[in-house]
Amino acid sequence: MSCRTQRRLALDGEASPQMERVAEREHLPADTIRAEVARGRMVIPANVHHVEGALDPMAIGLRARVKINANIGNSPTSSSLDEEVEKLHLSQRWGADTVMDLSTGKRIDETRVAILAAATVPIGTVPIYQALERVKEPEDLHADLLLEVIEHQARQGVDYMTIHAGVRLEHLPLCQHRVTGIVSRGGGLLARWMIHHSAENPLYERFDDVLEILRAHDVTVSLGDGLRPGSIADASDAAQFAELDTLGELTQRAWERDVQVMVEGPGHVPMDQLEMNVRRQQEICQEAPFYTLGPLVTDIAPGYDHITSAIGAAIVGWHGTSMLCYVTPKEHLGLPDAEDVKQGLIAYRIAAHAADLARGNRRAAEWDRKLSKARFDFDWREQFALAVDPEVARGMHDETLADDYFKSAEFCSMCGPKYCPMHNFRDVDWGAIRAVVEERKAKRAVA
Repeated sequence: MSCRTQRRLALDGEASPQMERVAEREHLPADTIRAEVARGRMVIPANVHHVEGALDPMAIGLRARVKINANIGNSPTSSSLDEEVEKLHLSQRWGADTVMDLSTGKRIDETRVAILAAATVPIGTVPIYQALERVKEPEDLHADLLLEVIEHQARQGVDYMTIHAGVRLEHLPLCQHRVTGIVSRGGGLLARWMIHHSAENPLYERFDDVLEILRAHDVTVSLGDGLRPGSIADASDAAQFAELDTLGELTQRAWERDVQVMVEGPGHVPMDQLEMNVRRQQEICQEAPFYTLGPLVTDIAPGYDHITSAIGAAIVGWHGTSMLCYVTPKEHLGLPDAEDVKQGLIAYRIAAHAADLARGNRRAAEWDRKLSKARFDFDWREQFALAVDPEVARGMHDETLADDYFKSAEFCSMCGPKYCPMHNFRDVDWGAIRAVVEERKAKRAVA
């Protein structure tokens, strides 16, 4: 089976139906979308099998809005198929632009089929997780099995896949003195395999075969950062950047075979290193879309890492990251539940919007302006409607105003009617103020 991928169509000067729909969503000319896809600076994850269903195509790239990914999926110890489908629905409701199914355990196939059937957003996976379920030990993995699983998932309709082909045998000694070692599940599995066999990463050695499969189904490759830093102490080290250099090579190889590509980025980086990390990736990977987990800007807040990471996400989004992978309050602690998914997505919608504002997105600025005007006009209904989470905004406003009459009044419970600065500002006679100012200027001039 083969198809003309989004990238091939763009290189041939054609705009696919997906590009046309993306152009409408991004409020950009279709020719701009086509040119960005051809340039490799934008991807449209849209497996030919998923497109036939209910997929609503979207774009990830520098000219598009900053996007958000939500991770869901069961684990060997908790969650069920129904819970994961519910997480998908919640992710879509709260603004996820893509969703990754990171299921592990025994019901991976059933879970993915159910998620794909219900998804209107692109779905991503990490194929090595399912390959691991087919062997007794990680050391039993082999290249043919990995390729078989990749093709199986491509035929199911997965829109993009994380492939950890950049972790090389020669990189592993660079991790020896790290505080947290290798924290990527896929990267850790491949490192264990390479050490046991004293052999090169099979996904690197067979990368051309991987690309052939992905091209046949128009699956976007997300080049995994298997050596990403898992702590502030390990940020921007030799191992991370050695892998990034390899990802630059793999990016070019993917483009040469008409496969769309994005590059995954680090998880823990202090604020003073964030801009450098984005710029280095953009240079090495020739502006292929950057897709980052967070980054978390400090390690001290288990239970609040949706906040520590949203800080980093806003900054890297400002500097050019195209998609932000959310982090939930449960990061480092356990499998997220539905409420964790919501909290992570709300935090990341705020971060992505803040990045859009900093990048000069006019529609983002207009959203802020409309809400500010509603606030100044004491139009509570409009203010709640424009809020990221209308229900929470309304609930917080109403709960401290006992009388229903005051719920629509021109003040809130913080200041009341007497101390409200906006209310006082609206009562100013600006004509009288201007007259006084001009009179004082005239007196100073005479003096």
